[in-house]
Amino acid sequence: MSMSAEDIVSLCKKHTIYPWSKGNDVNPLPITRAEGVYFYTATGKKILDFNSQLMSVLIGHQHPKVIAAMKKQIDELIFVHPGTATEARARLGKLMAEVTPGNINSFFFTLGGAEANENAVKMARAFTKKQKILTRYRSYHGATNMTMQMTGDPRRWGSEPGGPGFVRVMDPNPYYYSFGATDAERTENNLRYLDEVIQYEGPQNIAAMFIETVTGTNGVLVPTTAYMQGLKKLLEKHGILLVCDEVMAGFGRTGKLYAFDHFGIVPDMVTLAKGLTSSYFPLGAVGISDPIKQFLDENVYYGGLTYNSHPVGMATAEAVINVMKEEGMIENCAKMGGVMRSEMDRLQKKHRSMKEGRNIGLFGMIDVQKNSKGDYIAPYNGTHPAMQKLQKFFVQEGLHSFVRWSSFTTNPPLCITEAQLKEGFQIIDRALDITDEAFEG
Repeated sequence: MSMSAEDIVSLCKKHTIYPWSKGNDVNPLPITRAEGVYFYTATGKKILDFNSQLMSVLIGHQHPKVIAAMKKQIDELIFVHPGTATEARARLGKLMAEVTPGNINSFFFTLGGAEANENAVKMARAFTKKQKILTRYRSYHGATNMTMQMTGDPRRWGSEPGGPGFVRVMDPNPYYYSFGATDAERTENNLRYLDEVIQYEGPQNIAAMFIETVTGTNGVLVPTTAYMQGLKKLLEKHGILLVCDEVMAGFGRTGKLYAFDHFGIVPDMVTLAKGLTSSYFPLGAVGISDPIKQFLDENVYYGGLTYNSHPVGMATAEAVINVMKEEGMIENCAKMGGVMRSEMDRLQKKHRSMKEGRNIGLFGMIDVQKNSKGDYIAPYNGTHPAMQKLQKFFVQEGLHSFVRWSSFTTNPPLCITEAQLKEGFQIIDRALDITDEAFEG
């Protein structure tokens, strides 16, 4: 006999812990099934998934080909320890090397993005024999103790003080201020500033710089090609590795398999999770360049996980990659990205409270302003009653988005149709009437 919606919520709140929340404040939706770009509550309410859950269910919910591949692997071999070799591991490693650009041909598999970033730090420090790690303030790299120190946004505050050796710098697009009026000015000034920070910290002490190729929850900030190429050149000059965190931006989200594909660069390492298995199974990965692989072939790597290269995870990722290729999902993402851009432009002309919409492929975010000066409706790490009303309206109208501070996301699965995408923006159109009422003029 199935539980009632009330029992599901009550027991989950009583016996489990919810992340980033006071237990007494959470009001979770009881979800019982999902299909395609929709999921359903225990009371039968249909919700359009405009955030791919946590920017992660890229191929849509319950894809039959991936489920079949998972069942097949479970029937054949569920688990062996990571010191073994399996057919699923062999096939996925080969496939990943084939689809990944440049000289990134080897992968260390984890259970998620935070573990991938943590192992990338270990590898960078071992390879360079240097300790310091550069990251950016507008960033999120995971919730383990180490990755919290890499993270720039306020979620790290509860984990401080943390381990030493992490140096945070400004993004080319700070929250309040600017490095210049044009992309060229912002790029030049930020790279000059970064070069100065490197001198202060000592390039001989810095192992790597970690960046989200496209900054995720802190803004969906798309860099310029000039910035990415200038950053790679600057780091190479100082002997510092570039690690692209593509846990959120990777595996098709931007209209290319890897976000760094847009900018004509290949990092020294790339970290992945989320879309790698479309969240059908917990899996992360560190992709490493050939020189780092050669070093690890000749030196002990002091890292490991019980579930490293889990056979079911390997089979799931292989199936997800094949589905993306066979069904043209990355191409659809690029095409639907143009539709998203048009819808954002339409709404900005109509709603005075809409500050800006940004997207690359189906990776999107809309900012809300409180006045004609362009001030955000909420302060950094703050909220506003109108944004709380907007969040409730989304749920009420059957739209799942990630509302944070003065912004909300538009990150549907890559299989979404134009009609479904416009369905979501019709709800957003009505929701922005709420923030228009709070506009101060």
